[in-house]
Amino acid sequence: MASVKTNLLEDPPDFSIVLGGPLFQLLRRARLEGDHLELLYRRLVFFIGITWLPLFLLATVGPFAGSAGRLAFLRDIEVHARFLVALPAFIVAELLVHSRMLPVARRFVERRIILLEDLPRFYRAVESAFGLRNSIPLELGLFAAVYTFGLLFWHGRFGIEEPTWYAMPGGRWNLTPAGVWYVFLSIPILQFILLRWYMRFLIWYRFLWQVSRMPLNLIPTHPDRAGGLGFLGSLSYTFGPVLFAQGAMLAGLIASNVLYHSGKLFSFKLKGPTRISSTTV
Repeated sequence: MASVKTNLLEDPPDFSIVLGGPLFQLLRRARLEGDHLELLYRRLVFFIGITWLPLFLLATVGPFAGSAGRLAFLRDIEVHARFLVALPAFIVAELLVHSRMLPVARRFVERRIILLEDLPRFYRAVESAFGLRNSIPLELGLFAAVYTFGLLFWHGRFGIEEPTWYAMPGGRWNLTPAGVWYVFLSIPILQFILLRWYMRFLIWYRFLWQVSRMPLNLIPTHPDRAGGLGFLGSLSYTFGPVLFAQGAMLAGLIASNVLYHSGKLFSFKLKGPTRISSTTV
């Protein structure tokens, strides 16, 4: 038993919440992804090529190109923010998170934060995280959610009172060819990648919660001022591109609402707690 624990101590595994899953394997077979997330530029060109480029061609070259009213494709800030800013940021974030997260399990072991007798329990938590990351039913569930709830709650963003590049007046589903691609392909792809990131967050938080339930060997005098766990705090900055991508989508939505739906910019301002003045008491 002691020899098994010694082997675990000498050879801790790499840890990644990104390197795996059905989509990862599919991209590998399509030569769009390497074993360690190489070929980033190919993935960027591929995803932009199947989400944004068909919309551009169908909306600017097709028969509906001249009937877009005031909301022409090239003026739709929300679409460009989604597929030219947010989507690439989600893809780039995978490589960044993967490279920064690889030594996590190794640091837990090398710094003796996990006691020797708790190593099997720690590695079970690692394998459990990998099992969820690689789960086929879980990603199929995300895919099903995108094409059920995503389509169920989709509606024309501006009421479709005049022609746009993606829909014509007369009903929610009175879509142009560009609109069909937009609603049934481009938006679901972006939603799937976003939900996949949420799934990864849950896997990461679940792993940290499992580790927190173990008797950790923390050092109060450690120079990182976090008992030896300072490396976990720095990892939070790694998820910055994911937050940036969501912020870009929100900014595009607000800009479109203000420019083309008579929205007021200050109506999107977060309202703080109500203050009660002394004269009203």
